Amino acid sequence: MNEFAFLALMPFQLPFMQNAFAVTLLISVPMALLSCYLVLKGWSLMGDAVSHAVLPGVVVAYVVGLPFAAGAFVAGLFCAIAAGYLKENSRVKEDTILGIVFSGMFGLGLVLYVKVEPDIHLDHILFGDMLGISLRDIAETAIIAAISTAFILVWRRDLLVQAFDRQHACAIGLPVRFLHYGLLAVLSLVVVGALKAVGIILSVAMLVAPGAIASLVTRRFGPMLVVAVLVAAGSSCLGIYLSFFLDSAPAPTIVVLMTILFVLAFLLQFRRPETGQADAGGNR
Repeated sequence: MNEFAFLALMPFQLPFMQNAFAVTLLISVPMALLSCYLVLKGWSLMGDAVSHAVLPGVVVAYVVGLPFAAGAFVAGLFCAIAAGYLKENSRVKEDTILGIVFSGMFGLGLVLYVKVEPDIHLDHILFGDMLGISLRDIAETAIIAAISTAFILVWRRDLLVQAFDRQHACAIGLPVRFLHYGLLAVLSLVVVGALKAVGIILSVAMLVAPGAIASLVTRRFGPMLVVAVLVAAGSSCLGIYLSFFLDSAPAPTIVVLMTILFVLAFLLQFRRPETGQADAGGNR
């Protein structure tokens, strides 16, 4: 029994595993909150676009000697603003614009990566290096998580109104453009925070799955935020823990767990009677 307990608690005793738990929990909170708004606004592809667009920023930051986070944030923000500008000033649909922008940025990033040949391995950029996280990385992620979470919580009601009805938000005097580009900036910032933990590709799942699962479980927005955070934090901890014993990469394990939870939530909704749709305020 003592040997079993020792093995069960071993992941919590190793410093690199402790760092992995810490950084993933820190970034999972703002990503879960943000995922609720992305799901409501139909912006799931925007998260994909920004995640892929940060690659050229990382490579350029390496060349000029800047922190990777700075280059990734500028590239992600440029992608988000460029997509918004093209949508407002052309007849092309948003999903088409996002597909062109993020594929173009990602392709540019790969070309620059092959040309520059930086020291950082491409797999660490694409899939993260959670088990190689340093205390400096944790501190950087904590700052990003605090700023992102604060913005979302302070403006949560205004963001909710804008997500449901932009014209109504304009009519009642809400700063729609500030909310729009502020949300895009936070999205870019959160992707930067998740870059070293889960990487470019897997951060897409972290930005979509918690909100999607929560939307199936509850019809009120307040509980939706809570459920999304619990799903993200719980899946992150359990995924890292299981990956230790399965000898698998932590980030993909987390994504697999979230996918399983989504399937279970989808199946569960057929066992519940329909009680009507929730309105923007979360009331039936």
